[in-house]
Amino acid sequence: MNQTRTFLLFALMAVAYLLWTNWEQDYAPHPTTTPTATTTAAGGSTVPGAAPAIGTAGTESATTAAQLITVTTDVLRLTIDTRGGSVVRSELLAYPVTPRTKKDPDPAPIRLLDDGATDYFAAQSGLVSADGAAPDHRTVFQAAQTSYTLASGQDALNVDLTWTDPSGVKVIKRYTLHRGSYVVDLDQQIDNGSSKTWDGNAYRQLQRVNRPVPVYSNFLQRMSDQSQYGFFGAAWYSPAQKFNKLGFDKFEKEPLQSQVTGGWVAMMQQYFLGAWIPPAKEADTFSSATVDNEGTAPRYVIRSVGPQISVAPGQQASSAAQLYVGPKLPDALQTIAPGLELTIDYGMLKIFAEPLHWVLAQLDKLTNNWGVSIVLLVLLINLVTFKFTNAQFESASKMRKLKPRMDALKERYGDDRQKMQQAMMELYKKEKVNPAAGCLPLLITIPIFYGLYYVLRDSVELRQAPFFGWIHDLSAADPYFVLPVLYTIVMLAQQWLMPPAAGMDPTQAKMMKFMPLMFAVIFLFFPSGLVLYYVVNGVCRLLQQWWVMRRSDAAPAKAAA
Repeated sequence: MNQTRTFLLFALMAVAYLLWTNWEQDYAPHPTTTPTATTTAAGGSTVPGAAPAIGTAGTESATTAAQLITVTTDVLRLTIDTRGGSVVRSELLAYPVTPRTKKDPDPAPIRLLDDGATDYFAAQSGLVSADGAAPDHRTVFQAAQTSYTLASGQDALNVDLTWTDPSGVKVIKRYTLHRGSYVVDLDQQIDNGSSKTWDGNAYRQLQRVNRPVPVYSNFLQRMSDQSQYGFFGAAWYSPAQKFNKLGFDKFEKEPLQSQVTGGWVAMMQQYFLGAWIPPAKEADTFSSATVDNEGTAPRYVIRSVGPQISVAPGQQASSAAQLYVGPKLPDALQTIAPGLELTIDYGMLKIFAEPLHWVLAQLDKLTNNWGVSIVLLVLLINLVTFKFTNAQFESASKMRKLKPRMDALKERYGDDRQKMQQAMMELYKKEKVNPAAGCLPLLITIPIFYGLYYVLRDSVELRQAPFFGWIHDLSAADPYFVLPVLYTIVMLAQQWLMPPAAGMDPTQAKMMKFMPLMFAVIFLFFPSGLVLYYVVNGVCRLLQQWWVMRRSDAAPAKAAA
């Protein structure tokens, strides 16, 4: 396989990938609604689904007044609804919706949990009991104040919500937030002041709607929106079954019902996630459900129900868990819970994407610029593969010199392709030319291309990461298409420097002339960081190609002298 066929195959694979992802966006099966939204816990307790449902014993009517509590730390601003003590909003203060500019130096932060109807996403928790009073995620709690702020020099902040039943059962739901952390500790303390033993279960669940179908003004805007390709849905982990994704279209077909110890449940989206993490040694029941939200968009629930809790009269007991609402930072996630870093979903190309991300992260520590790190990554890869690419260019240069002799063989054997192939192989062997020299660089190039694409698409560190000049976000397309144009120029220069190989099919030769245009169109929609990689890589290959050809052309002159 010569260099020309290598580039052609690479282009066709890239085009096929784009077509496939867009086909999935348009024609993939859409989720259906099922009214099932309850889970039976150990002891016969039933976990309710959504707020419109009728409350269980001990819960107030949905019309009971509730209030919102704002809790602010250095990295999070949470909004807790006293109805159920649910976290209904979470703003990530270090991650703005749009890049900071001189015109807008303080843009609004990303809102992950959201109580709006369009993007509804809430972290809910509660208690259920088959025969006693228990506050679920629809019960109204009481709070001492409506605003909490982590003070300077303070490392932790407690927010207490209280519920008391006339029978004497009292529950304190305590959220604890920590400085510099996206992990929120939850403790549900049960104080049994009644005259009989209280039996029940604690549960935690994430409830959200599917994201609305985006409306694009044109094809270019749609193709440039990288967020439409990332996984959006539920996920869960167990030590036995490892990391599993549950798309919203699979909630009815493949419902989750599993006994897990040492796992977690989550809702994922590009760059960010929300996850409930039970204690590592606690045996929980993981389940999923779809809630019919009175004719509007259905809500999807993934929950974890803890083991039965028994509290004798006059005694106390508690149930603990952690809530993570934040960015997908690999170093942080792997310290919070086993397997949580797997939510950075590189799919089948994980084996290539993870090492690329690690190398880029180490380079960024030196340069403090992800764009410069990408340039250095190009140089490192070219240094490692120099010997292989050198062999490729040397083979291509030799084949270019053989063109007159190849043309002569074609005239001699005419339409007898078998004899022509035999003569060509003998010529290759005599001149020590390896026509397959372009295959190995291809095996290196394609995994790096797709691996780096997923790194740039799914790594939150590269979200809104600037380079220089007009590039303000390496994870987004080049706004002025400068890098795609530069890469097109580099490809044209390579074609000019290395004419079509001898014996190339005329149709293939015509396709090669359109290669720069094909790549220009493809790279219009790709993350600018990926195009930057290939511009620098193309320049390196062009210089190497020029050097090899100059040395090859000088060799006969020296021999003649």
